[in-house]
Amino acid sequence: MSKILIVDDELRVRDLIKKYAKFEGYEVCEASNGLKALEICKTSDPDIIIMDVMMPELDGFSACREIRKFSNVPIIMLSARGEEYDKVHGFESGVDDYVVKPFSPKELMMRIGAILKRGGLSLPEAKEVYQHEGLTVDFTGRLVIVDGKHVDMSPREYDLFFFLVKNRGIALSREKLINEVWGYDFLGDDRTIDTHIKQLRKILGPYSRCISTLRGVGYRFDE
Repeated sequence: MSKILIVDDELRVRDLIKKYAKFEGYEVCEASNGLKALEICKTSDPDIIIMDVMMPELDGFSACREIRKFSNVPIIMLSARGEEYDKVHGFESGVDDYVVKPFSPKELMMRIGAILKRGGLSLPEAKEVYQHEGLTVDFTGRLVIVDGKHVDMSPREYDLFFFLVKNRGIALSREKLINEVWGYDFLGDDRTIDTHIKQLRKILGPYSRCISTLRGVGYRFDE
């Protein structure tokens, strides 16, 4: 299992990346500044580093230059600044890729996978497939099969349904679903959840019964 070191002084950014990384099957460690990242790199061997630029103690560019003195570990730099000068500075400091905030966590996971694949490092192993009667959910392949027939969902519907299934038997509030599926920067309201649940039930046909409505709370996936 490949290990990702997430370095950012913002806890919510670290948590967001960690959530997606663990979902993809990666092992995760984290640091809140460049100095801590440097210490971790000297005592352990992360397979790739995701590092913010603006941090206390030691900024991302400086940390990258220090790490390059003893390690060639791939580094993806995160920054709110996307000017050409900043990107050039990053690559001159030894980074392998540069991602501008705000970023798509899914795209970041794809960049991580591409870099690890090029480096010949191991990608996450296949995860479990959930099955209940004629309903099959392949998390790895992002496939949902209803009574032998593959059904299509939008990317957000997949995310919402997968989260419900992975947390089956657990009451999930609308706020929890928005935070976990849409992310902390979502600007809509909880009626978005109801709309997507309605569409999921249409897609699932006879297995729509598995999604229970909890009045005044949210939803739960039940077998």
